Amino acid sequence: MIKLKEVQTKKDLKNFVKFPFKLYKDSKYWVPPIINQEIKTFSKKENPVFNDADARLFLAYKNGEIVGRIACIVNWLEVKEQSQKKMRFGWFDFIDDFEVSQTLLNEVEKIGKSHNLEYSEGPVGFSNLDKVGVMTEGFESIAPMITWYNHAYYVKHYESAGYQVEKSYSESKFPFENVKPEFFKKAQELIKRRYHLTPLKLTKTEEVMPYADKMFDLFNESYASLSSFVAINDVQKEYFKKKFISFVNPEYIKFVVDKDDNMVGFAIVMPAFAKALQKMNGKLFPFEFRHIINAKKNSKDVIFYLIGIHPDYQNKGVHAVIFNEYYETFKEKGIETCYRTPELEDNEAIHKIWKHFSPEVYKRRKTFRKNIA
Repeated sequence: MIKLKEVQTKKDLKNFVKFPFKLYKDSKYWVPPIINQEIKTFSKKENPVFNDADARLFLAYKNGEIVGRIACIVNWLEVKEQSQKKMRFGWFDFIDDFEVSQTLLNEVEKIGKSHNLEYSEGPVGFSNLDKVGVMTEGFESIAPMITWYNHAYYVKHYESAGYQVEKSYSESKFPFENVKPEFFKKAQELIKRRYHLTPLKLTKTEEVMPYADKMFDLFNESYASLSSFVAINDVQKEYFKKKFISFVNPEYIKFVVDKDDNMVGFAIVMPAFAKALQKMNGKLFPFEFRHIINAKKNSKDVIFYLIGIHPDYQNKGVHAVIFNEYYETFKEKGIETCYRTPELEDNEAIHKIWKHFSPEVYKRRKTFRKNIA
């Protein structure tokens, strides 16, 4: 018999965060989160998303052992402002036992019905900057720090519970040697002159910060047309600046502005931290932080985290300006492999941007949906 326990105490929350450490202890490809940071994600004092969202966390027990977990989430901005009557769920992990996964999903659906929501979808986080999707291909490659890893058996549990595919994502990679500057070198010079654009050369985090709010505003504008997009508000901007910007090499953040200093394009690339996080095994201090510092300085792999172009400048080649800036930076640093985060497979615009680099899809993931009304 499966017993559910709602997370109420600090001990419960720590057990919730640490359950995957047990589930994936023998995996070479799972990347552990930093435990204290993951705990803060669910803190109403630390994470401003709780100003507009609710989350209830549950642990599943069998014979006194934790065998599964799930976060049941309602994003009220999505429900009330976009009329998306969606019950979200994420951080969904479980042993290969259908009774466990079904019991956890039943709780999601029960909470969704209590709020008069129409369907449940997952795995997703609170917002568009959280992790998304259950992996369906690519189990034998290490997971980036900004995605979930899961066992191959997960998919059959969704299907057994009556869930159907809602969105499909792909992750791709390409060697830096695939980047041929002739595809963008001349074009970017023409584009800069035609539209009076300037790429900013940033070398310090404090130089990035004055532009960070403009970047998040542009993120909201450039991604607004994608399905289930929820804009980032001002309070969340401050949170993400504090949480992410310091981890990113300032030279890996590219901004393009017009003659009036309005931002028309941006991109964020991160060093590959996955192997460093595996060495840290969830701990940050006192000595493990050195692995992050080493990866930040010396990683030869990078991950394209975000790229956004203002709607008025889309299809005008602004991405060529951004790629030229990265080309020079990566050449200087000896970068070997470029990875891309999950992208919706129906996002044709983003796929066109990358086509000249001959990317190879190495992972796929999906979200699943079930009507509950």
